[in-house]
Amino acid sequence: MVKIVTFFLIGMVILAMFGKLRFPGQNKLASRRCPGCGRYKLGRGPCGCGHGKA
Repeated sequence: MVKIVTFFLIGMVILAMFGKLRFPGQNKLASRRCPGCGRYKLGRGPCGCGHGKA
């Protein structure tokens, strides 16, 4: 039982380390959000809410 709990905790630590990695392109994705509603803008036009600029 102690082995199972230990392996589970080690697995959680490994997943937490991978979750903190910064993947390439995250800044670009964050800049594609609409400042008004927070949705992702697709294409070059304005957002559907009317706040996002081209």
